[in-house]
Amino acid sequence: MRNIVALVGRPNVGKSTLFNRLTESRHAIVHETSGVTRDRHYGHSEWTGIEFSVIDTGGYVINSDDIFEEEIRKQVELAIDEADVIIFLVDVNEGITPLDEDIAILLRKCKKKVFLVANKVDHSLKSNDTGVFYKLGFKTVYDVSAVNGSGTGDLLDELVKGFNTKVSDEELPNLPKFAVIGRPNVGKSSLINALLGNDRHIVTPIAGTTRDSVYTRFNSFGMDFYLVDTAGLRKKGKVYENIEFYSVMRSIRAIENCDVCLVMMDATMNFDAQDMNIFRLAERNGKGIVLLVNKWDLVKKETKTAKAYEEFLRGKLAPFSDVPIVFISATEKQRILKALEHAQTVYTNRNRRIVTRKLNDVMLPIFENTPPPTYKGKTIRIKFMTQLPTHSPSFALYCNLPQYIKDTYIRFVENQLRENFDFSGVPIQIFFRKK
Repeated sequence: MRNIVALVGRPNVGKSTLFNRLTESRHAIVHETSGVTRDRHYGHSEWTGIEFSVIDTGGYVINSDDIFEEEIRKQVELAIDEADVIIFLVDVNEGITPLDEDIAILLRKCKKKVFLVANKVDHSLKSNDTGVFYKLGFKTVYDVSAVNGSGTGDLLDELVKGFNTKVSDEELPNLPKFAVIGRPNVGKSSLINALLGNDRHIVTPIAGTTRDSVYTRFNSFGMDFYLVDTAGLRKKGKVYENIEFYSVMRSIRAIENCDVCLVMMDATMNFDAQDMNIFRLAERNGKGIVLLVNKWDLVKKETKTAKAYEEFLRGKLAPFSDVPIVFISATEKQRILKALEHAQTVYTNRNRRIVTRKLNDVMLPIFENTPPPTYKGKTIRIKFMTQLPTHSPSFALYCNLPQYIKDTYIRFVENQLRENFDFSGVPIQIFFRKK
């Protein structure tokens, strides 16, 4: 599992600029992956072959004078709780401010590795001004310019030295790994308690990749899988008002450790932006997805209430709407086994490999009957198709003019794959390449 690095600091010190550099550079750091909430707040980075996740806390500040500093403090506390490493950003042009001192007090008390970074050191003369930050009580001050990238290489060299790159000291059987994710108070803990309530069928939890990753084995009703214990099984400690950031941090932990995400929502509330953010996070990480509509027992129902609500949800999830939707009640234990059955089916779909010959026998006639639209009089011909050896289904299509393929045709190809092969609940990636 990737380590999580959180960028903390008061507003306008350059957190978002450094975040963009860490996740979008075309040099040593690659594989920028859009994530949750707003794409710029969560990304993947790589340095010297070591991958890690980056969280920018800056965008979560509520810009209100009366709670401004309080919200920053909450974010720092969240980062301390959930991140593996913390980058504390300060501004060399402004020196130490009272808010910097308050953040430093919190960080000095934590047991996490903290890197104090003086940003906006755009030329060598400004390096002389960073000495003042030693007053904040940290051993080293790293000089960087997030704008031009100077100093970031030395920072990253030190950053990745302490990362745990081992998956686990203990080998896990090759079983599916399911995670229950969703925003707070949708019923994740109730579902987990309902699943793990029968002690006779639960094997001793096995420690995983980080301090809070635990795989709990469920072996009952003909099912055998690991429940990824990160999203809500361990004690939360405090209840934070800034629940969006909190759920993002926990969701990242859970998603990166699982094969299938059981994305849970509250039937008594609207499917809002935060639900969608977590759903898209699982999709963009290539995980299998089952959508659980919890607290369905509390909804007033008519003859076609479930069908109408399911159609509404699929419209919201478009274009990736080919996911199982299960209406459950975790407290009443209604349809929770059905949810697990769907999760196992999605796990099978995610691992489905289609023989190249069969794939071409089925798909090439479709492409001949419905070829890509011509572009400036040029005819695009698809010659060959194959599935790539990736963790989640990915396909490469070889043609004469891949640069002229439009997004609408890529969606057409995906829809045809879903109609002819069972990939329900699984994101599909499609790449067009030059023959």
